[in-house]
Amino acid sequence: MSTDKKAFYLTTPIYYVNDAPHIGHAYTTVAGDVLTRWHRQKGESVWFLTGTDEHGQKVMRTADASGVAPQDWVDRLVADAWKPNWEALNIANDDFIRTTEVRHTERVQKFLQSLKDSGHIYSGKYEGPYCVGCEEFKLPGDLIDSNGEKLCPIHSKPIELVNEENWFFRLSDFAQPLLDHYKKNPEACQPESARNEVVSFLEGGVSDLSISRSTFDWGIPVPWDKKQVVYVWFDALLNYATAVGLTDDPDSEGGKKFAATWPADVHLVGKDILRFHAVIWPAMLMAAGIDIPKKVFAHGWLLVAGEKMSKSKLTGIAPSDITTHFGVDAFRYYFLRAIPFGSDGSFSWEDMSARYTSELANDFGNLASRLAAMIEKYCDGILPAVSSDEVLKSALAATVEKADFAMCALDFQGGINAIMEYCKRVNGYVTEKEPWILAKDPANKKELEEVLYNTAESLRALAVLLHPVMPATCEILWESLGAQEKLGVIANQKISDVATWGQLPAGARVKKTPVLFPRLETNA
Repeated sequence: MSTDKKAFYLTTPIYYVNDAPHIGHAYTTVAGDVLTRWHRQKGESVWFLTGTDEHGQKVMRTADASGVAPQDWVDRLVADAWKPNWEALNIANDDFIRTTEVRHTERVQKFLQSLKDSGHIYSGKYEGPYCVGCEEFKLPGDLIDSNGEKLCPIHSKPIELVNEENWFFRLSDFAQPLLDHYKKNPEACQPESARNEVVSFLEGGVSDLSISRSTFDWGIPVPWDKKQVVYVWFDALLNYATAVGLTDDPDSEGGKKFAATWPADVHLVGKDILRFHAVIWPAMLMAAGIDIPKKVFAHGWLLVAGEKMSKSKLTGIAPSDITTHFGVDAFRYYFLRAIPFGSDGSFSWEDMSARYTSELANDFGNLASRLAAMIEKYCDGILPAVSSDEVLKSALAATVEKADFAMCALDFQGGINAIMEYCKRVNGYVTEKEPWILAKDPANKKELEEVLYNTAESLRALAVLLHPVMPATCEILWESLGAQEKLGVIANQKISDVATWGQLPAGARVKKTPVLFPRLETNA
């Protein structure tokens, strides 16, 4: 990564490793991957971070129940479940942070000590409800009542009452500065519903935060009080900055990396962890005099049978359950195409099957296979002379502009819709021109070749625009069009150049490939 210009820095949450990932985790990570691939194709320097949150009471109890030490438990899950899942989904992250790594632990302790030294941390007593599932100190108003028992609204499980001597962070000092920030910079917390929730929470008054635990030892030791460990969220939130060199000397490699990367441009989070990221995290940075992230974006939940995806409720579907049937690129496409990013959305096997067949197999895949077959049949597999259809050319320019605006605004559905509308337009062009009829009369040779070239050139553009969403499929199409040899690798094609018409050169060899989106197997 070049250090002469600040990188576009995007993070996913670091995921809690008490179990293997489900498609809710994959949804966030794929969104981050698509957005960072898009920014790379805009020619920007990019840094994409994901990782795992490995401390806390829930991990310790899960490990104990499995009869293994916490470190062995998290090591096994990261190696066998988390990293392989991201590799299988073609996630091109630049770094993977684990909160048990030395680089994270040491930087957390240095940061915490600096807050203590500057008077932002004090000793106190915490007494109140705690949800181990959320690893969150709860407010009484957060809880739901069930037959006289207080339950966490996220997990529908009883909370525990905690009574500990802890260290506290003066979070209340930052309620007004944060309110001022969000009112002045509405784009800093998106979508609007998320920002309204945060503003309402801040206006309701903010208590100081207990940032240590003294009743168990699975965590980072508090540097001045080794009998306590850092509260797991205070530890975990710092990953976004420790991963790129927080607290390192400005002249060191880590310090230079921090200067070239921070502040984060986008933190992608699920809406259930919004308050941590939009209240506690920026307050921690404000206390240290460090720039706060430019945007926290809270997406909605993936719902199964009307409930949030959850391992504890047995509604957690593994990504492989879906990719085995539909393929990886269809998985990546479907969740960003079918659900407006920022809203809740229900996963439906039937809806995914319908979209796969209609949009991917029929609209996109069939266009590519028909084009290759016709060029082979009518032109001996050689792309004819460069031609230009003004309607397609003009529509492509509008498509690129619309898609780029939408994708950069995290409106993945809007961006993909714009691209697929262009795909439909190209299909309509082929249907209208009827090249199979033109081919019957040698007098139509020039018009036939124009139709085939314009279709191929449109597919070149579609391959580049859909590459961030479906990289493997679009690489196959790119090679099929002869573009790899003539124009270079698809990942290096710039979004700003996509609408420049006539890039595929005459004489490129177009090859038939296996069907991009094969007919789905149906269980009889």
